[in-house]
Amino acid sequence: MLLLTLFSCMKGKSVDMIVHNAKIHTMDDQNTIAEAMAIKDGKIVEVGPERQIMNKYSADEYLDAEKKDVFPGLTDAHGHMMSYARQLLSVDLVGSKSYKELIVRVEKYSQRHSYNFVIGRGWDQSLWGTTDLPTNERLNELYPTIPVILYRIDGHAALVNQKALDLAGITTATQVIGGKITIKEGKCTGLLLDNAIELVAKQFPDFGKKELVASLETVQQELLQYGITGVHEAGVNQKDYQLIKQLVDQEKLHLDLYVMLHANEENIAFARKNGKIQHKNLIVRSFKVMGDGALGSHGALLKSPYSDEAETHGLLTTSAAEMERIAYIAESIGYQVNIHAIGDSTNRLVLELLKGIRERNADHRWRIEHAQVIDPNDFQLIAETGAFPSVQPTHAVTDQRWAEDRLGNDRLKGAYAYRSLLEKSGMLALGTDFPVELTNPYLTIQAAVNRTNAEGDPIGGFLPSEALTIEQCLRGMTIWPAFASFQESRIGSLEKGKEATFVMLAFPFSVRTEFISNYAFKVFIRGRERYTSE
Repeated sequence: MLLLTLFSCMKGKSVDMIVHNAKIHTMDDQNTIAEAMAIKDGKIVEVGPERQIMNKYSADEYLDAEKKDVFPGLTDAHGHMMSYARQLLSVDLVGSKSYKELIVRVEKYSQRHSYNFVIGRGWDQSLWGTTDLPTNERLNELYPTIPVILYRIDGHAALVNQKALDLAGITTATQVIGGKITIKEGKCTGLLLDNAIELVAKQFPDFGKKELVASLETVQQELLQYGITGVHEAGVNQKDYQLIKQLVDQEKLHLDLYVMLHANEENIAFARKNGKIQHKNLIVRSFKVMGDGALGSHGALLKSPYSDEAETHGLLTTSAAEMERIAYIAESIGYQVNIHAIGDSTNRLVLELLKGIRERNADHRWRIEHAQVIDPNDFQLIAETGAFPSVQPTHAVTDQRWAEDRLGNDRLKGAYAYRSLLEKSGMLALGTDFPVELTNPYLTIQAAVNRTNAEGDPIGGFLPSEALTIEQCLRGMTIWPAFASFQESRIGSLEKGKEATFVMLAFPFSVRTEFISNYAFKVFIRGRERYTSE
């Protein structure tokens, strides 16, 4: 008996797995780097030196990391999995260099598919060498009998053909609040902005469920290959929520999913009935509100007119009164509110709204999604209101081609100002806004730290004084998104008691002037291997 007891003690405490010979970036408060980690029942038992962990524990499985970098699983704090899944099934217009190329891509797609509609996504007129937005004459010639809708890269503008306008009952006399129907020479051009798009979009059928599921699984696989283990899904309707929940129940979606509900009446009724939801790896406890449009399509609401389009200030897509109504509802059921705010006018309006919230709940963590252009005089309100900025660094280096044209030099001082936002808020949640931008988190690091894109443009960086440090950037993709979604007690760092959700990188982690991507060698979610490149 004594010998058996001694032998058992020599073997150490039993765990499921030990990861050792590693460079474990715990992302704890001290930014500790450890060598080994013991895991049992999907949770971390202990992190520490190699000898300590190997002597203290015995495991069913030993994973030799071969000195590879290990990080907490990365979180994309603002993405659109459902939109991306649909984009993969639609005409891919990303990177089209001209309107003519856009048309060619649409024609090739319609020849390969037998749908009685055409949906495309991703065009960007700033790549066409023109400032003019497209019109639908050619689409009307090619597709007189089936509806066509082609979304701009940001989703805040869409080009539709006459058939789609007819199905929606849109004429030159149609009025829409928070949107725009473009009219030229007494005719609808087919270009719609923001809320006007929904009038047409709801006339289109959705892709089949089987297609959507397969496409979502493709999106998940792409995210896992980069080491992304969590996504803050930035706005879904009830139909999409129910599909996500079903796939979670079927163990087809393994990512940590923090799902924001669009603040429509159906979702509000659902939230009132069900309250905050934590179901397996799915959390629902927030509303997404669209405050304004996007800079690229002149839809972001600015305090002063656009520098390159003096007749417009942009669009407020949700009224101040409606935002306030949603805020009171959210407070009553314990929901967070995450408001899309790009223009300086919308950001000021949201900050004013958050004043009262802070007085009643100091730790509300209500978020401003994008916080893209802020009047420098309003930055102090970030600290005073407790607003939690959720930003996407790749937007800065994508938009730099035309941002000064839209804003003018003076307003650039408060644009894409991530360092200033961090100084006032203490934390930033970083995301990509995929599929508007690519899912690659190393592009986020490049944009945040070096303020350049993958090609190293612009030389010297775009507004480099607003760069983040590498540690701030990593925290923005690990522990800070956990705080932004009320999950800091279980994910975001590799510490005792937290879930064993981590990525082992394929290549040594580094940040240089030139862009260097990386990939996951292995990904574990709650102690289970969900991806390997082997």
